Amino acid sequence: MSKIIAVHSYKGGTGKTSISVNLAATFVRQGKKVALFDLDFRAPSLFAILQCEKEGKTWLNDYLDYKCEINQVLVDISPRIPNAGKFYAGPADPSTESMRYMTTRNSNWEMHALKRLMTLKKSLIKEQNFDYIIFDTSPGLQFSSMNAIAAADFIVVTTTGDCSDVNGTKRMLNDFYDVMFENKTGLVLNKVIDPAKYGTEELAQKVKEEYKVPLLCVIPCFCEVTQAKGQYLFPQDKPNHQFTNILTKMATSIENM
Repeated sequence: MSKIIAVHSYKGGTGKTSISVNLAATFVRQGKKVALFDLDFRAPSLFAILQCEKEGKTWLNDYLDYKCEINQVLVDISPRIPNAGKFYAGPADPSTESMRYMTTRNSNWEMHALKRLMTLKKSLIKEQNFDYIIFDTSPGLQFSSMNAIAAADFIVVTTTGDCSDVNGTKRMLNDFYDVMFENKTGLVLNKVIDPAKYGTEELAQKVKEEYKVPLLCVIPCFCEVTQAKGQYLFPQDKPNHQFTNILTKMATSIENM
């Protein structure tokens, strides 16, 4: 049951990228073949976090611009998780020039970019037997995020307890996701200060009523996760950490959906 997963949020600072990277690593530890793509073109970070060495400097931006094929973008980072599955990253161009260029793209370009994302299901999943493609998206309703959501089989929406994040996430889910994406979306409550109050069936029901999507998991505020900054892939480097255990359960839930 191969899937394309988009990890999205209403605003920055929700831990979206950390969840994207470590969810991908969780699947790799389970023996899966995974490709993780950076679709946050306004603030790309996977290149730095995963320390991708890019010979020839061919980026995901170039693939969307029809300048190369997807295999020229992928970087094999499987050695970060030895004796497991296969782990590939598709970083976005981190240069200031490229970030500025991406902000000028019009709706016509975005439609062509969506077609390119759609072809990944054929080229990577059907032809190259990838088990999971994970999109780390831009926060908010940027065109690149909407494209990733449209192309995905399942969407992980991350939010925190910050009141502006809570209210914005509710509006985004109710106004944009609505019926179209309701059945393929799950919510992650991240950076929770008092996790002892969470994890009950009552909370899951409350999330379903307020956000209109099911609760995937609750992640406490782990200082070590915030401070890791890519130094650790928790499923590999800290397999007994509570964050790793939560991600393992989340991966199983997604796999069974």
